[in-house]
Amino acid sequence: MSSYLYFEIQTFEVGRGLWHARFRRVDRKPISIDGILLEAFDVGMAWPTREAALADARECIDRMIGRLDVAA
Repeated sequence: MSSYLYFEIQTFEVGRGLWHARFRRVDRKPISIDGILLEAFDVGMAWPTREAALADARECIDRMIGRLDVAA
């Protein structure tokens, strides 16, 4: 588990060499994206390494931060 801004990022391997990531709020409250509440957000790419999946999740958070409701 890795922390980034207001989020925890979990990386996991699905098949050999297919790394994925999901993130959720550190406080475990739902993430609101355009009014839709999500417990966690799965990054939709498969990467060859854990580090690549983690970097992609961070980039996804950076791109979406304006649309994510992270208020307490």
